[in-house]
This record gives sequence, structure tokens and C-alpha cells, in this order.
Amino acid sequence: MRVGIRYLLGTALLSMMVTAGYSINLSSVSRAAIVRGTVYFNQPPRLVETTTTYNDVYVWGATYYFTISVPDNAVEPLRHITLNQREGVDNIRFDLKRTSAFEGTRRREGQKLELSDVTSQRRERTVSMTFNPPIPPGKTITVAMKPVQNPTVPGVYLFGVTAFPAGEKAYGQFLGYGRLQFYSSGHSFFFGR
Repeated sequence: MRVGIRYLLGTALLSMMVTAGYSINLSSVSRAAIVRGTVYFNQPPRLVETTTTYNDVYVWGATYYFTISVPDNAVEPLRHITLNQREGVDNIRFDLKRTSAFEGTRRREGQKLELSDVTSQRRERTVSMTFNPPIPPGKTITVAMKPVQNPTVPGVYLFGVTAFPAGEKAYGQFLGYGRLQFYSSGHSFFFGR
């Protein structure tokens, strides 16, 4: 990996100043990690929690929540995420027009966030969305997704979550799997449309 000489010199200088006891405002020194024109997070966001309002099969009206924390030292803001269904028998389809995002968590909703370019690739089982404007470091946000219907087959459904920083050429950082478990209560009915 090729790292710029200015970055290396700046890191060495910072190390010497801290060792010598200088007080430094690190936020003014931080720079985006850019390698060969690709922007990386200095510290990647973290997938905090994945929950659903209903975990019975065949249910309509559920909401799936994906909570992500962007650390203070990420430097670059969070611009884009993808959710990729990696496990689960049924291919869960989402009502993309009802996708929303807000600051905070499901239990503590904050300011509504603007989303643009919410798209789905059914064959790849992936949903992508862009935050407009990007989410600055130090924020916790939640994306709320409305499935057309919960799966018809019970079991574990895993969603791989990938985050991309702002930048023309951004590197996607895999944050982990959001896990949802769906159960058959024995009283579920299929209500056809």
C-alpha cells in the first residue's frame, strides 16, 4: 500500500509532539485516509443493532431497523450503505418508497435524515441508499426498512451491512451481519393480496 510522504511526516511529527507533552487538538490534524485516490474511513462505522417490530412469519406491517454508529475519529462522513441478504430461504422484498432514516436509535428517535437513490437489486438481494447530506462523524443513525411481508419460511435471516465514506472513489467497509429471526407461531395465516 502506498501512503503519501506528507501523511507519514505528519504522523511522525504528531507522535514526537505527543511524546514531548504538547497538547494538540486532534480534530484539526486528522485527514481522510486516501490511498491511490480511494477514500477510506480512518475508523469504520459500527453496526450497533438490528431489530424488527414483528418476528412472526407471514406478517405484514413490520419494520426492520438497522442502527449504525459513526465514530468521532472516522474523519470522513458516512455517505452510502448497502444491505445484502446473505442468508434466509425467502428473498425478502422491501417497499423502497417507505424506507426512512433518523438520528438516534429505535428507542430514541431523533431528527429525520434525507435519503436519496434508494434502490434494490433483487437478483443480488441488495438494497442501497445514499444519505443526503452525508452523516458526519460522531453520530448514531437508524435506517428503517419496510418489507412487503415478513418471510413465509421461519429461520435466521442475515443482512450484510456495508458502509461507504463520502468521496468520488470510496471504499466500502463491511460492518457485519444484521441478524433477524422469524418464527412460526402455529397460528399464522397467509392473507393473499
